[in-house]
Amino acid sequence: MATANPTSTRVDRWMWAVRLFKSRSLATTACRAGHVRVNGERAKPSTTVAVGDEVVVRGVERDRPERVLEVRQVLLKRVGAPVAAQAVIDRSPAPVPRDLFAVPRREKGSGRPTKRERREIQRLRGY
Repeated sequence: MATANPTSTRVDRWMWAVRLFKSRSLATTACRAGHVRVNGERAKPSTTVAVGDEVVVRGVERDRPERVLEVRQVLLKRVGAPVAAQAVIDRSPAPVPRDLFAVPRREKGSGRPTKRERREIQRLRGY
C-alpha cells in the first residue's frame, strides 16, 4: 500500500519521477552501469533514498558531466515539471562553456589532412 507521505523510495523510481530519465528502465540501467551514487556510495536500482540524501548521476546531459542533486521530497509517481523541480535541490557544477569544445574546422574540399595536421587534430581532441 502506498502512503500519502512516503519517507523513502527506490533511487531508480525517484530519478524517473523527478524527470532525470524518460523511463524507469533507463534509470535502472544507469544504476546497473555504475553511473549513480547515493551519499557517495555506488547505488543499485533498489537503493533507497530519503529526504536529505545526495544523488550524483553521470552522463545524463552532454554539457554537464554529472548532476549533483539533493532529495527534497520523496516521489513515487512521475509528476509534472514544476512539481519535479520543487522535489530536488540542484547542486550541479555549472555547465562547461561550448567555447572550450570548439575544434577548428578544415576548409571543405581541402582533401585529406597531412600527418602534421592529423596530429594537431588529435592533440586538440585529447587522444
